[in-house]
Amino acid sequence: MWLRPADWYHPAVDAVVEAVLAGRDPSAAAERLGEVRGGAGVGISEAIEDLACLYRSTGAVEPPLAVVRALCEGWSSAQGGALLMGSCLDPESGLPTRDYLVTRLGETYGTAEREDTFAQLTHCLVLVDVAAAEVSPWTRMARSAAVGAALRNAYGPGHPMATLGGGLFAVLVERDPELGPGIAVARLEITHQAEQLEVTDLLRQPPRIWTEQLPRTHERAVQLLAEISR
Repeated sequence: MWLRPADWYHPAVDAVVEAVLAGRDPSAAAERLGEVRGGAGVGISEAIEDLACLYRSTGAVEPPLAVVRALCEGWSSAQGGALLMGSCLDPESGLPTRDYLVTRLGETYGTAEREDTFAQLTHCLVLVDVAAAEVSPWTRMARSAAVGAALRNAYGPGHPMATLGGGLFAVLVERDPELGPGIAVARLEITHQAEQLEVTDLLRQPPRIWTEQLPRTHERAVQLLAEISR
């Protein structure tokens, strides 16, 4: 179901529909639609599901991978311009990439040093592993979109987080009383978003979520991210 019905129509919708019904390649129109959706603040999961509904209405099982990728790239472009200047967003999940998290970690270590403490005492990583089995590119995109939306809902827009590939995600959080409740909310959001996109069977049940202590130095933290990325 479209979460905000008043936001649904845009001329870009017509372009996609016309291309699909005429049997033309709708990739360019889908990319434009992704830009429009991203610019309007529509989530990537909602945008993908809308595209999937169009294809299902024509009798197709799912949209072609190239069309979904074009939609994601358009959405990412719009989000990147607003949030990260277009350089560090993963088009599948809508989350920042590892490089962005490395930068935020550097800021965290710098702040800790200025305050005469250690980042490993003030912060930690929450790691989320939803990988259950090998998945097709289309289902991987849907799974990533679900988890991306869930983590943004749980921790808020702009919170330091990243996709590490292969169904693994990381969130940089403070070691405070909200750590445990935050993980609980993230778990609930993942379940909810997976149900919304009908990808529950593609996720590890239950998702594996745990905390990882930060190393003593930023350099070692960068190595840690590289080691656990997939």
